[in-house]
Amino acid sequence: MVAAVRSVRRCSRTGCTNPAVATLTYAYADSTAVVGPLATFAEPHSYDLCEAHAMRLTAPKGWEVVRYEGEFAIPQPTVDDLTALAEAVREAGRVDRAHEAVEGTISRGPRAHLRVIPTPPED
Repeated sequence: MVAAVRSVRRCSRTGCTNPAVATLTYAYADSTAVVGPLATFAEPHSYDLCEAHAMRLTAPKGWEVVRYEGEFAIPQPTVDDLTALAEAVREAGRVDRAHEAVEGTISRGPRAHLRVIPTPPED
């Protein structure tokens, strides 16, 4: 059985666990809040919103809200997403990469403490 692997982005509003379907960004120079379809990638200065929060968003006095007029929908995984996942798994499981880690290759990054250790050959 193959399970669908999907990372669902959640609404940025505190306490809301609904899936995000829209992205809120601000154009400070124009005093404008822009609510559009969910961005491909989460950005530091934008906010993911569920449909309810995207539709009810209001702006401070003197600001304008520009809202996407189409339907907001939860994005479905694409072939590109699944291909990227498969390639990442394949790369992590490469035999030559496992030997590099055992032979003392230093790993950097958030999981630098983890090493791939090959299964010893059976005698």
